[in-house]
Amino acid sequence: MYLYHFGLTELPFTLTPNTSFYCGLKMHDEALQVLLAALKTGEGFIKVTGEVGTGKTLLCRKLLNDIPDHFITAYIPNPYLPPAELRHAIADELGVPAHDEQDQHRLVRAIEKRLVELNQQGRSVVLIIDEAQALPTESLEALRLLSNLETEKRKLLQLVMFGQPELDERLATRELRQLRQRISFSYQLRPLTGPELGRYVNHRVQIAGYKGSALFTPEIIWWIHQASRGVPRLANVLCHKMLLLAYGSGRHHLTVADARLAIQDTEDAQLPKRRELWWFLIGMIAATVLAIVLMYALELFPA
Repeated sequence: MYLYHFGLTELPFTLTPNTSFYCGLKMHDEALQVLLAALKTGEGFIKVTGEVGTGKTLLCRKLLNDIPDHFITAYIPNPYLPPAELRHAIADELGVPAHDEQDQHRLVRAIEKRLVELNQQGRSVVLIIDEAQALPTESLEALRLLSNLETEKRKLLQLVMFGQPELDERLATRELRQLRQRISFSYQLRPLTGPELGRYVNHRVQIAGYKGSALFTPEIIWWIHQASRGVPRLANVLCHKMLLLAYGSGRHHLTVADARLAIQDTEDAQLPKRRELWWFLIGMIAATVLAIVLMYALELFPA
């Protein structure tokens, strides 16, 4: 692989969400602050949505790492579960004893008892569900009923849902209006802008141990951004392939040709249209001309 070739200590563009590569972009930091603030105020339902590959699972794991110590977290990464299995999964996360042997009525009572115990210990319980758009409708209703458990001052169970835009579409239906009305905080992740993507890509190679001159120049970042449409996961795929191409050619720098080949080899990536290329070239020429003019101006009128 290209690790030794580029002086890296680990692969910078794997698809596995790794919080050590968290970049701290404004959008993700804002989402994290919204989540933490909502949890601290005791809000019942919190929702974060975003397109595939925009960083929901990474943000979810970052929340699990950064949540204050007095919170007890129950994490459900694969929620495609009917209500009965979902309740058992929650009971297992909360440490409810012998939950597999109980019928659904007794199981709900056991979960409630456990939540009361934790509340009396001064702990707050947060149920975090990733890929929440996959929850069956009956399971969403089961979650709503669990959220009814409360003391006179606060909810016994808070819920954070991470999901794709399909979750918003489902919550907009009439049958889920009761659940929709309980969502007090929400945040929508968007694709990255060009400058954000540049910071994101270069941050990852630096965290991976790269010490040399910039691998991903502004020109190459432009190609990656156009092809990935600002989606971090797709940008990771393209960057990984570009590093492989440079390594295979024995080069320590990346080229636009590498970007084009990586884009052509990636199914969901899109080559920039001719019109976009013309605007990019015009911008590059204008920037070059401006730099030359400034250089001569400094020579003619030195400080």
